[in-house]
Amino acid sequence: MGVGGEAPVLTEIATLDAILTAHTTQLGDDFTLYRNHCYRVANLCAAQSPGGAQQIEKIAVAVAFHDLGIWTDGTFDYLQPSVRLARAYLAGPAKAEWEPEVSEMILNHHKISRYGQNPAWLVESFRRADWIDVTWGVLRFGLPRRTIRKLYETWPDAGFHKRLVQLELAHLRKHPFNPLPVLKL
Repeated sequence: MGVGGEAPVLTEIATLDAILTAHTTQLGDDFTLYRNHCYRVANLCAAQSPGGAQQIEKIAVAVAFHDLGIWTDGTFDYLQPSVRLARAYLAGPAKAEWEPEVSEMILNHHKISRYGQNPAWLVESFRRADWIDVTWGVLRFGLPRRTIRKLYETWPDAGFHKRLVQLELAHLRKHPFNPLPVLKL
């Protein structure tokens, strides 16, 4: 724990950086804004989840891939493409056992209601972390405002929220009857 009982900010997660670097071309000009979003979500998830290095590794894999299908598959209906990428990454024998949990983290990160199927998994804390970041901390799920503010100071928005609006508007023009395909009840 850091000063005042707060967890220290994670500023370097090798697995996260390696996965994102491997997708630099697909992310293009959005690399920094997506990386910053990933680091904020990773920190917010870790702040809500007890655990050590293995938990951080699971978070790193899930957060790296959770929205990546937007860029790799060029779609705003990106949950399945993102899961496909994560599964391919986890296919090796060392991390194959993480696949069900990481897949659930990605598939449910836009779930509106609480995830309650497997309370030992990181799915609910990951879901909350993404909602905290996407809402700029309007939803906090009990985390202090200073924690969220510190994360935005360390990992600035860099146009992430603006880009989300642009992507949503482009999707809406093509699919007016399916405006938010990634939301789940």
